[in-house]
Amino acid sequence: MRHSLLHAALPVLLTLTVACGGGTPAQQEGEAAPEALITLDGSSTVFPIAEAVAEEYGKANPDVRTPTVGISGTGGGFQKFCRGETDISNASRPIRPAEIEACKTAGIEYIEVPIAYDGLAIVVNPKNTWATTITVAELRTLWAPEAQGKVMRWNQVRASWPNRDIRLFGAGVDSGTYDYFTEATVGKEGASRGDFTSSEDDNVIVQGVSSDELALGFLPLAYVEQNRERLKLVPVEDGKPDNGAGPITPTAETVRNGTYQPLSRPLFVYISRKAADRPEVQTFVEMFFSRTDLTQEVGYIELTPQIYDLARKHFADRKTGTAFGEGGSKVGMTLEALLAREK
Repeated sequence: MRHSLLHAALPVLLTLTVACGGGTPAQQEGEAAPEALITLDGSSTVFPIAEAVAEEYGKANPDVRTPTVGISGTGGGFQKFCRGETDISNASRPIRPAEIEACKTAGIEYIEVPIAYDGLAIVVNPKNTWATTITVAELRTLWAPEAQGKVMRWNQVRASWPNRDIRLFGAGVDSGTYDYFTEATVGKEGASRGDFTSSEDDNVIVQGVSSDELALGFLPLAYVEQNRERLKLVPVEDGKPDNGAGPITPTAETVRNGTYQPLSRPLFVYISRKAADRPEVQTFVEMFFSRTDLTQEVGYIELTPQIYDLARKHFADRKTGTAFGEGGSKVGMTLEALLAREK
């Protein structure tokens, strides 16, 4: 009878063993278990780059798990990162003091790595025939907190524009893109009107503007490059002669040479110091430096070789902390200024 009970119990015991993670086929006879999953979350701006690197990492390492890349916005990504829920946080602005403190409280050290440069584009629907240029002052008139419920028509921004409704689309409040845009146009990070269609997913903004003749929105240049037939770029004039003559159209060249201001900015990944010791994370992060062609392929601007070399050294040396002590958006930062910071 005891033999019969043991025989009957064997399937249950085997099931429990597998469920608890013991004795899986990959772990039998000395076989290596699959590499642990690398998790990233944060900026929708950085998402196309991180996703491209993750896909190439998966192709180059077919026997390991492809990293997962989430889109919670820069702020949402840092919240998860500082709770220890992710290995890497994608950010379209430097880490803020409050986020630095949250990570410190949780014992999370991080390595700050710049990976690309980006321009924020002002876009309208292709059927829009009037908004051929816009100034930073007009963007302030349109997006400032006091504009809510008051600046509702195109001719309130520029008298020569039509007396028609204007419908706005932009990044969500957890987005580093939102933080940077408000700092650059309104003059205070996070200060804007609230009556606009917002999303942490830039594809929602693309859809909104491309389907509404009266729409205007802001989003990363890469998303415009991917949707050239659906969106129309609006050149921006900031009124400062040292940034170029007249309204400047965002392109890889005007962003790289610093003439498209003040809507150009660096992009980052923040790697957990603990995760950085894992071989699979080291291999993955190295691809941000060695496969800069992916940055260009998805529509972003490569950094200079000097900045990539410094970033690689910072990671290799496990240099923790941020080069931006005061944190937050850094309006008007050129590649030269970023290099000086990184040194």
